[in-house]
Amino acid sequence: MSGPGDIGDIVDGRFELLERLGSGGMGTVWRARDTALHREVALKEVRSFGPEPAGGAEASRILRERVMREARALARISHPHVVTIHHIVDEEPHPWLVMELLPGRTLQHRLEEGPLPPREAARTGRELLAALRAAHAAGIHHRDVKPANVLLRADGRAVLTDFGIAAVRDSTPLTMTGEVIGSPECMAPERVRGSADVPASDLWSLGMTLYVCVEGVSPMRRGSTLATLAAVLDDPVPPPRQAGPLGPVLAELLVRDPAARPDAERLDALLAAAEAGRAQAPPPAPVPPSPARTDTPRPAPPAPGSPHTPHSLPTVGPGNGSGDSSATVTSPRRGRAPLAAAAAVVALALLGVAAYAVLKPEAEPAGRAGGSSGTGATAITPSTTRATTTSPSPSASPTASASPAPSTPSATTSTPATVSAPPERPPVAGSWVAQLHSEPLTTGRAALERRLATVRQRVPQAQVLRSDDFRSLRSGYWVIYAAGPFADGRAALSFCAARGRTTPDQCLGRWISDDAADRTYLCRPPVSAPTGRCTRP
Repeated sequence: MSGPGDIGDIVDGRFELLERLGSGGMGTVWRARDTALHREVALKEVRSFGPEPAGGAEASRILRERVMREARALARISHPHVVTIHHIVDEEPHPWLVMELLPGRTLQHRLEEGPLPPREAARTGRELLAALRAAHAAGIHHRDVKPANVLLRADGRAVLTDFGIAAVRDSTPLTMTGEVIGSPECMAPERVRGSADVPASDLWSLGMTLYVCVEGVSPMRRGSTLATLAAVLDDPVPPPRQAGPLGPVLAELLVRDPAARPDAERLDALLAAAEAGRAQAPPPAPVPPSPARTDTPRPAPPAPGSPHTPHSLPTVGPGNGSGDSSATVTSPRRGRAPLAAAAAVVALALLGVAAYAVLKPEAEPAGRAGGSSGTGATAITPSTTRATTTSPSPSASPTASASPAPSTPSATTSTPATVSAPPERPPVAGSWVAQLHSEPLTTGRAALERRLATVRQRVPQAQVLRSDDFRSLRSGYWVIYAAGPFADGRAALSFCAARGRTTPDQCLGRWISDDAADRTYLCRPPVSAPTGRCTRP
């Protein structure tokens, strides 16, 4: 047959259309009868109800080929939580997908009765994650995970559907006519930006689906499509109030940098813990070894009227390579007498680490990425005390405080760090930096430490600042950056490109200052044709 189907039509000489089950932006699902095998099936009529894609017939042909290629890949998947494709009808003007007919209702219909208990939502999340892992292994990204695309069998098991619609998406969610392909409130930020599609984008959508399961509402939905897309890009995700043990999972998953999200294996472990009714805590911060001496003087508290508040985050550079793989700064608010002495010792250890990063950011070898012994993964807390007295680190040589020698790219040798008090905010005001990642303060220290260690695998010079310290930055974030110096935003992008960071999710050239008007000076990749404002008059 040709053209749209109607009740009673026969598709491919075999499938009789019985009932329209539902329609969407990219097609219609029918209940149909397979006259050859005498069984009922679901028949997916894959076509767009919108305008012809830009490029005319050639663009339609390419989209059609994508549908067929991904449908054939999906047909090879046999998984209890993935809808089964029995047959593909390659007809003009659009293909049809013959799928198993699933009795039951969608997750969206179930949520109309009220939110799911957190443990039940976690179980559903694990089932959907298993479906996504099977699809990703076949090279398929779903691109539209949402409650309406989840069917619940009679026994409550979840089945992910609508892969056929996902196959026809391009990288631009908003068409020329304003039609959004996909559900904007569940769409990952990088997909809204048009960045390269990655499996982590489906995991964001899964996280949003689980958020709706326990809260009953989408945190990103606004009064219009454009407002919703803007919220997905910029608005903080409000902490769920009814998530119980699922809350920490959502906090770790719903971060805007796709590289910072947990991978599928860790996410499954987190969901398993939530399903069991317990919240799995993030990996503990590394604890520094006991110092060799115990008579280190205590640092004095901040002087009254100091222009820097105690909660500022210090600049953090690579480790000192001396075997101390971490250092922690303790807030003075926890000032019990037994803890204060220990805090003083640990604070002085951090002073040497951070000072060396400020003075010699380029001297660190690429192999010292953080996360293992001697690699310099630095534990970070949102509170720090300005030290007014300093003393050499017990492990530092007497000459280290004068002028450290540059490190050589060796995994077995390193130079002791200089020791001096780091500034509570880095001296980068009035300069361009390469912004490598931004982490909401609400995600916690452990998430920042993991991301910092990952970034340093490619960019050992990576440091951290707190966005609240500079008015040209949006408040509420830790920003991982490289200081350069850079002549302009293009130079910052070139620095990133040389280290394999070539997308807006991985690098931005940004001007740092104390003037909110300077937020407009933002340079985005690619290096060959950057967008935004890359130079300052």
